[in-house]
Amino acid sequence: MIRDHIVLVLAGGEGSRIGGGKPLRRLGGETLIDRAVAIARRWSDEVCVAVRSPGSLGALDADELRDDPAIEGPLGGLAAGLRFARAAGREAVLTMACDMPFLPADLAPRLVEGIGAAAAAVAASGGHLHPVCALWRTEALDVLPDYLETGRRSLRRFAETIGSVVVEWADQPLDPFFNINSETDMRCAEVMIAQEGGRKA
Repeated sequence: MIRDHIVLVLAGGEGSRIGGGKPLRRLGGETLIDRAVAIARRWSDEVCVAVRSPGSLGALDADELRDDPAIEGPLGGLAAGLRFARAAGREAVLTMACDMPFLPADLAPRLVEGIGAAAAAVAASGGHLHPVCALWRTEALDVLPDYLETGRRSLRRFAETIGSVVVEWADQPLDPFFNINSETDMRCAEVMIAQEGGRKA
């Protein structure tokens, strides 16, 4: 059972398909990164944001970690998060993507419950894995050098290598792991935010 974890918001992607600067795009009156940090605070007293360029997102209500510059993609952010967590005496890192604004409220508790003796628990919905949303034991750091030697940088393959379990969510009526990659996605998210506000009212 995982008793103590940090939450790491992965925000190092360039977002070129949406014109760059994705974490700072506004949705429902707040930036994607601010929304992500607010969501992350539900699940841990220690929230970090992994970025490629320190200071690029301005002031954050979270600790900023620099992606490992020697590791491409989100794995570089995970590596930095695992090192931070181990140094802080935490057992695990819960990763989440800054471009998934509708993550399920039970993401952390279900991954914590589901991990069992595995090294990682990966979220899935509708039969699709979402390795950017996963719980990783800090022991995964010990396997990372050998994995990097293979030339791979995939989070999914890394999870398979260290030994992982899959925790499934329903993707209907809305997929909670909907992610924003284009202007069309952004418009869809704006509609979803409006509907969400209507339900709360």
